[in-house]
Amino acid sequence: MRRYALLAALVGLAGALSACGVAPIQTVKVPVPVECRVEVPARPAMPTEMLSPGVDLDRFSASALAEIELREGYEGELRAALAECVKPLSKERR
Repeated sequence: MRRYALLAALVGLAGALSACGVAPIQTVKVPVPVECRVEVPARPAMPTEMLSPGVDLDRFSASALAEIELREGYEGELRAALAECVKPLSKERR
């Protein structure tokens, strides 16, 4: 009888010790900063910056309309560069 009690205590102790030896595996996702390798687009020369002082209203308004088009194109290039830098990394980009 005493032998069975000793065997039961030994099995219980072995079970308790084996449970302590196994740590649960956890996956932790941590954002890692990655260098952005996109070139900054060159800023175009704006037409209104090249006008001489005292230019007539017609020439100024034509230059301003042309500048709006240039700025919209430049803004599109900047947005594309920014979108490339902030998109999630794919397995190929790593």
